Order: sequence, then structure tokens, then C-alpha cells
Amino acid sequence: MSLHTRERSLLPDVTAPDGSEVRILAATSRGSMAQFTLPPGSVSKAVAHHSVEEVWLCTHGLGRMWRKLGAAEVTVDLRPGISVAIPVGAHFQFRNDGDEPLHCVGVTMPPWPGMDEAFEVAGVW
Repeated sequence: MSLHTRERSLLPDVTAPDGSEVRILAATSRGSMAQFTLPPGSVSKAVAHHSVEEVWLCTHGLGRMWRKLGAAEVTVDLRPGISVAIPVGAHFQFRNDGDEPLHCVGVTMPPWPGMDEAFEVAGVW
């Protein structure tokens, strides 16, 4: 086991399969963390994950997140302090409705395995 430390990069490290900017943060053998950013007026692609679940915390900006799992479907307003769970297989999409970047920090369990993990689904926007 290592005592991993990572400083958030100023520029995105990668682009997520949903189109959001990703800044990779610390990780362990059981989970990884990243910051997801959408510029003002942007909408992500709708995706679902094959094998990981995530929990997100909105840290800056205003927007909405749509999630669907089976018959359950919900859209929540995102603002600093709101956290959401994204179970394995849930369809989800988020958007920035504000004038500033929308930042969310997400923890992925198990750690993000790679770009083939996410697949596109039909979204609401």
C-alpha cells in the first residue's frame, strides 16, 4: 500500500467519455477520485458504467444531473454541497446551467478501469 498524494492539475488530464474535463486526483486499490468540469452552457453525453459505481459532490457552479436506473428516474439540481450516487448501470447526464464552470468531485469504486468502462445511452438533453 502506498500513501498516495496528488495535486490537482490546472489543465484537464483527460476528457471523459461523457465529454467532461477530468482532473485526476488521488487513488487507492479500492477507489479513485477525480474532478469533473463542464464549461458554462455545456451538456455532457449520457452514459452508463459497466462495473463501477460513483458518488459525486458538486463543489462549484450550478447545473442539473439526470439519472435513470430501471423504472426509477430523477433529475436533481446541482449546487455546491449537493452529492449524488450513481449505481452500476445507471444512465446519467449532467449539464451546466450557470455562468461559471460546474465542478464536481467524484469517487469511483472500484478505481476507474479505462475509457471502455462507459457506454453511451439515450439522455434527456
